[in-house]
Amino acid sequence: MSSQWNNHGFPFLPGYTFRDITQSAFHRSQTLSYKNGYALPVRPSVGIGQEPLLSEQLTQQHINELSFERPDIAYATNDQPQYEDFIPAHVALDKKILRFHAYFLEEILYSPEEEYRVRPVMIYYYLEDDTMCIIEPTVENSGIPQGKRLKRQRFPNNERGEHYQWKDLNLGMDLEVYGVKYHITQCDPFTKEFMESEGIVLNEPEPMPEDPYSRRNKPNLELSHTTTSTFDKLYQFLHMDRKVLRFYASWVKFDAVYRDTWPVVIYYYLVDDTVEIREVHERNSGRDPFPLVMRRQRIPKKLKSEIFPSCVMEVSKEHVDEYYSPKDLQLGQTVRLLSHHFFLHNCDGFTKDYYKKNYPDMDMKAVEIPKTEDKKKKEIPPYNGFGSLEDSLQNCLSLIPEPPKVNVVKRIENDHKVLRYTAKLDSPYSKDEGRRFILSYHLSNDMISIFEKPMRNSGIIGGKFLEKTRIPKPGSTVDNPEFYSPADFAIGTTVDVFSHRFVLTNADHYVLKYLESISSQIPSQTLDSLRQKLGVEMARNKPVEENGEEMGSAS
Repeated sequence: MSSQWNNHGFPFLPGYTFRDITQSAFHRSQTLSYKNGYALPVRPSVGIGQEPLLSEQLTQQHINELSFERPDIAYATNDQPQYEDFIPAHVALDKKILRFHAYFLEEILYSPEEEYRVRPVMIYYYLEDDTMCIIEPTVENSGIPQGKRLKRQRFPNNERGEHYQWKDLNLGMDLEVYGVKYHITQCDPFTKEFMESEGIVLNEPEPMPEDPYSRRNKPNLELSHTTTSTFDKLYQFLHMDRKVLRFYASWVKFDAVYRDTWPVVIYYYLVDDTVEIREVHERNSGRDPFPLVMRRQRIPKKLKSEIFPSCVMEVSKEHVDEYYSPKDLQLGQTVRLLSHHFFLHNCDGFTKDYYKKNYPDMDMKAVEIPKTEDKKKKEIPPYNGFGSLEDSLQNCLSLIPEPPKVNVVKRIENDHKVLRYTAKLDSPYSKDEGRRFILSYHLSNDMISIFEKPMRNSGIIGGKFLEKTRIPKPGSTVDNPEFYSPADFAIGTTVDVFSHRFVLTNADHYVLKYLESISSQIPSQTLDSLRQKLGVEMARNKPVEENGEEMGSAS
């Protein structure tokens, strides 16, 4: 019963914890000590009625030593020993790796030709954390998955949970890891120097055993009694794989009607002497985008029989005497591939280097292709008389005619600006003598409209005589037309309007004002005739209104 109560009579049960109300000192004593440069907590055995963390009791001798000891920093002397700085192992041994050469034997099952293979590996030992990894060097075209066999980790040494240390490694020993035995043969100079500095005597290095598969496939020229072939498919596959000759050519097409050329790219694969032809597609060419002209295949150059039936799609090897090779592809010449003619004019940089190294006699210089333009000049049909010249021309330029382009700035600046003239009809008939007309020149679009003033009891209906249109001058051609402008409208001038002759008799006062503003573009004869006519009218006290005397009644 006494163990269930503390010194002060309070029950010490789960959920019943009390603070000691009689405690007067609340300081914490020192509970850390340094060992090998690391601060570690001091945890003595805790008994019943003791505190969980208690500092060690100092003896009187230790207290006297601490009280009379002087600090080394303030009272340092030359006689006292100088201690070196502590460097942890992970810092001192950082990036220091031991490298061993080893191999393991791989058993080959169910093979009558070989029983095992020798596969070399590299064993790396990292001194900073005693981890290891095993990497197998990669051999190109070996057909075996190679590279990292075991990632970086601590390898188990035995069943007791111990791991391999650098002291356990030596030359000529077997390193068994996860059921595979790796026989160590050699090491690099750094590994040898490190092991000897630690007092470990290394064994003599061993040579790497030869692989039976490589030894059997290695050609033995001394024991061979037959002449070896200069052509080796295996050698060609291993050394010429992914090496392609590229030629830029023009596909020349002959026809009974025309001759056409089309750019293509010819690929010659050195690994198996096959040829592939691809078409270079150009935008807006009018051709369907079929890039593959000829699939990858060997192309025969010479057949054993010239009367070989052409209906056979595939030619067997028995009928072919020679296939195309790189020496048959020369720049500047036309080559015939499966009844198609291709003119070779350029190649890429790799192809030039290949020919320079293997065929130095062949000159592989780019050839310029002469550009022949057989485009016929577009002929515009003659004007048929319907509509304006600009509208009729748009029917010849495009399938869906568009409206002709106009000068928008000119149309905006001269909107509702009209030059008006009075005119009479110059006709041999007597009934046309009294007819009066108003000729309006629209400055926004350079068109002319004619309005006839109605006269009572004349028998002629007045009104609109001519819609707005551009009137060409007499003698102008359809190819180079000339139209009437304000510079041609002088008083007394005859204007030929589609086989009708009009004589200008008077003009608006605004006409003179506008032409004087652009006097540099108007002939002096036209300005003098207008000034004389309008000056006479003003002298007779007959002021001409803005639209003229007769124009006002006409409007």
